[in-house]
Amino acid sequence: MSGFHIVRISSAILLAIGISSAALAQQSLERIVITYPSRSIASVDLYIAQDRGFFRQEGLLADVVQVRGNIGVTALLSGDVHAINNVGTIIRAMERTDLPAKVVSQSLKKNLFWLVTKPDVKSLRDLKGKVFGTTTLGGSQHLATVRLLQKAGLVPDKDITVVIGGDVPAQLQSLLAGAIHLAALSPPTVILARDKFKLKIHGSTLDDLPNLQNGLAVSEKLLRERRDFVKRVLRARSRAHRYFWENERGTAEVLANYLKVELPVALESYRLARPAFTANGLATDQEVEEFLRADAEVLKLKEPVHAAKIFDFSVQREVNQELGLK
Repeated sequence: MSGFHIVRISSAILLAIGISSAALAQQSLERIVITYPSRSIASVDLYIAQDRGFFRQEGLLADVVQVRGNIGVTALLSGDVHAINNVGTIIRAMERTDLPAKVVSQSLKKNLFWLVTKPDVKSLRDLKGKVFGTTTLGGSQHLATVRLLQKAGLVPDKDITVVIGGDVPAQLQSLLAGAIHLAALSPPTVILARDKFKLKIHGSTLDDLPNLQNGLAVSEKLLRERRDFVKRVLRARSRAHRYFWENERGTAEVLANYLKVELPVALESYRLARPAFTANGLATDQEVEEFLRADAEVLKLKEPVHAAKIFDFSVQREVNQELGLK
């Protein structure tokens, strides 16, 4: 498994979770740890499943932990967490090397990023020689931005310096402080950047190619040995996904609570982001093929990776049939 140095990070994960003794006392609930990389609407189905009790309905005590994307991948492969939400990061790793994991569900089919700078940057071409901050090198945010910069006539490898800038809210702060010159922000942070700080928005990745950013990835071992456990997780998230599509107000209330924003900002975030989400936790064959072909070009692979190496939607399809999701 070259490309990832697998280390035990149980202590760090447990510290991040901060499990309460009361939660541990609930012996009837089976614990699951899921990581996500950034505070944004991209992880809304996790927030809903937690807030509206869908995990508990499946007998699960879910610890939803924010860690950087590559650390989440490492924790998944070492067995320190059960699942990760940032499937874009692990897909890029799997395209380069063999990793014992599978993407079992897809919640986002488009990247939810808007390129943001200070007002004095009139066009993306003016960013030559400047600094772009991203959550994870080689992750969805990074590569989606690279494609937009290329369309603007820049050569990102030469013209732009890329640094790790923390999660999306942290990137906004770095942009305001002048530590970086470009950030790719998702809702609701991009709304705050526009309305509160009067920053300039240069375009969105919504019109870009299909980009399979968020979903659920698990180890092949867990999928093989505890398929029913994975199914319960997907059932909880699918109920949350259906809630997202059917309940605008309720979803906005969850977002406002988890992301600490006003309800009108959460509502606009929902309306901006809604078209980027899948309807049933699945990407179509065409979306997968287009995504892998575009990734092969960006990553300079000889040919696109076969979808079967990365994706296994069989359990999600079973859940969809049980819940009547089309």
